[in-house]
Amino acid sequence: MQTDKGRLRYHGQEQREYVAELLATVCTDVHVSCRPDQAAELPATLQPLPDRFLDLGPLGGILSAFQLDPNAAWLVVACDLPFLSTDTLNHLVAHRQPGKMATAYQSPHNDFPEPLITIWEPSSYATLLRFLSLGYSCPRKALINSNVAVLKAPDARELRNVNTPEEREAAQRELG
Repeated sequence: MQTDKGRLRYHGQEQREYVAELLATVCTDVHVSCRPDQAAELPATLQPLPDRFLDLGPLGGILSAFQLDPNAAWLVVACDLPFLSTDTLNHLVAHRQPGKMATAYQSPHNDFPEPLITIWEPSSYATLLRFLSLGYSCPRKALINSNVAVLKAPDARELRNVNTPEEREAAQRELG
């Protein structure tokens, strides 16, 4: 994308603020994963969660969350989902299966779970660390190879990632 996806605007505000507001409808506390150097740049309304596991991408953010509170279940949502709604988040929370390592949506593009719209249970912390120790930094690999609940999204279009300038322009047209 060549720019910070969290700072893109689709709904009249930065996407990171929009997603934080969505999450606040289903979560007690909302944190924004970021690199340590980005924490000071966040608006005062957002609570930063600086990465403690550097250069690991999304896995670093998830592991940093578990370092903050290893006993919490963490609902992780990527900032590049401009079509996401509270209905989809409510569905995920309502169908959560705490006895599994995680509850995730199935990708609309394949049969794999989407790691960045997932509820990661406390038991997943050790599993993610084990996968990291084996050299795997992709949270999807941990989901694929573990006991997880995989749900179909009520509206699969809401799970569309925006990763390129062309996809961004298309999303902005669709959202008006």
